[in-house]
Amino acid sequence: MVRWLNSTLGRGIGFFIVLELMLVPAVLYWPDFSKHIGKFRALAPLPVMRGIIDTLETGGAFAYVTGQHFFKGCNTLGVAAAVLLSVGAVAGEAHRGTLEIFLARPVSRARLLTERYVEGALAVCLPVFASTLTIPALLEHIGEKLSYGPLLWSALHTNLLLLAIYSLGFFLSTLSRTPLAIAFALLFFTILQFALYLVERVTHWSLFRLTDVERFLEIQKRGGLDPKYWLPLAGVSLALYIASLRAFARRTP
Repeated sequence: MVRWLNSTLGRGIGFFIVLELMLVPAVLYWPDFSKHIGKFRALAPLPVMRGIIDTLETGGAFAYVTGQHFFKGCNTLGVAAAVLLSVGAVAGEAHRGTLEIFLARPVSRARLLTERYVEGALAVCLPVFASTLTIPALLEHIGEKLSYGPLLWSALHTNLLLLAIYSLGFFLSTLSRTPLAIAFALLFFTILQFALYLVERVTHWSLFRLTDVERFLEIQKRGGLDPKYWLPLAGVSLALYIASLRAFARRTP
């Protein structure tokens, strides 16, 4: 458990560092981007991308920052982190032949699995919140101001999608002993979803429509999360967590 916790903590810290390394130059580039936004729109090869640029233009600094941080950074790096931190939770132990040792601990299986689930979920979600907290200070360097409220609501909304993907990987891990196969399948699925987002007529079938700039502008306007989005996402995570408990209760080394 100590080895797992150290590994999970290290990956979470690494995720935060990479998010921050992407966020800092993106935020500082906002003044130049806003001046030349018309040129960027003219160069956009797809209608969906031109629509995104139009949304950034009308939404100002908030739209730009949420697009850079949540839609670009968290939807790519966050999904990868969610997949990689979930697939090895149980399948990794089985693959290494250490599942029997893991199960021999003098605590219930439900507690063992819950500890694994929570540790990985925190390693995915906390870096998103932590990096989001640095945005207002970064914006002050370029003469912009944003309040923490809409940004933190947006971070929570993003984390709900990442947690749903994490929970799916975690559930599959309780059923398998091949973490690499699960990782490839989930990463292929998420890449396909992002590709669908860029296709004009099928873009609304993409999961990433749930966390695009338009959703974050709605959150800013609403002053909180929309139940029609957060309730299904939270429900999926809860259902997959319960399914994981049931699968793990019947699991043999």
